[in-house]
Amino acid sequence: MIIAAGAPVVRGIAARLVIAMTLVVFAGGLTAFLVATLVGPALFLQHVTESGGASQDAIGHAEEAFRSASTLATTIALGSATVTSVAASVFLARRIGASLRTMAEASTRLAAGRFDTRVTAPGVGAEFDQLARAFNAMADRLDRDEQLRRRLTADVAHELRTPVATIAATLDALDDDVQQLTPATTAVLRAQASRLTRLSADLSDVSRVDSGNLHLHRQPLAPGAILSAAAAAAAGAYAAAGVTLVVDAPHLPDLPVDLDRLGQVFANLLDNALRHTPAGGTVRVSAAPTPSGVRFVVADNGEGIDQAHLPHLFERFYRVDAARDRAHGGSGIGLSITRALVHAHGGTVTAHSAGAGHGAEFLIELPLDGEDAARGAHLQ
Repeated sequence: MIIAAGAPVVRGIAARLVIAMTLVVFAGGLTAFLVATLVGPALFLQHVTESGGASQDAIGHAEEAFRSASTLATTIALGSATVTSVAASVFLARRIGASLRTMAEASTRLAAGRFDTRVTAPGVGAEFDQLARAFNAMADRLDRDEQLRRRLTADVAHELRTPVATIAATLDALDDDVQQLTPATTAVLRAQASRLTRLSADLSDVSRVDSGNLHLHRQPLAPGAILSAAAAAAAGAYAAAGVTLVVDAPHLPDLPVDLDRLGQVFANLLDNALRHTPAGGTVRVSAAPTPSGVRFVVADNGEGIDQAHLPHLFERFYRVDAARDRAHGGSGIGLSITRALVHAHGGTVTAHSAGAGHGAEFLIELPLDGEDAARGAHLQ
């Protein structure tokens, strides 16, 4: 190692620990030696003199014997203590130094994008083990975020590709006089533009959720009024699809909610139910009291959901059947936004289904003290 002239010598923590412990041993040894050689003999001589009955020669021999025995015993004890303490300090310093080097190397790999990096507990103390667990938890979170980012990028690119390709192909056909600008052609262009607009709005909502900039404007509202407003907004689409929408909302205590955001939640769930319920089917929205608040249910008798898909429904861009859902016009973000908005209100949302062909139901539970329940979250 080359050290520039005048540059300070930077020692590692292991070297510093050994030096510190050596200084402690040296200070303790010097103190013990001075006490044994200076203070001890003087005290011994004082006690012998005060006792009387001994000649000066006997006292001198006894003093010399005490001094020699004290010096020998102190030297042996200090030598043994020095060897033991230095060996222990070197061992401990190496263990600590190795653990910190491992942590530093792992941090460097993690900073370089190696999100699969993990460390093992060094076993040199509870603090170091806790540090290792915290590092691994951070690495797990970064790994999940990186996987989500990659999937998000790929899925957004895929979502954009289809409508953009359709619009481009239609415009090329118009330019080449292969196709005429008819109402049907205009409807295709409008539908694809609407799909892009919806995707843009969904991505904007996801961005606000992730950044914590989603603010709720709460006001006390009756659960029945919330469901009635959601049903009224969806009535036209349900009538056009031939699906019956039933509202069952008894009189219940008011909830502190943001009507626009909760309306977005029910709009997503009702739209999802409509896309997977055939003509002649029924979708029922209801509300019922719970010990701490209100439970909302959006249930349909449509296609149903296989048990394997239920745990993943609220993940971004997750689709039970990607081709089918894209054909139905979903962006794959609606249920993810729904969960985020419900959590922002301090509530929970879950999905249940007996399997394919048996319909599905989504349960939302909101507390009466929603502001207190959501206070610890990043979303306000």
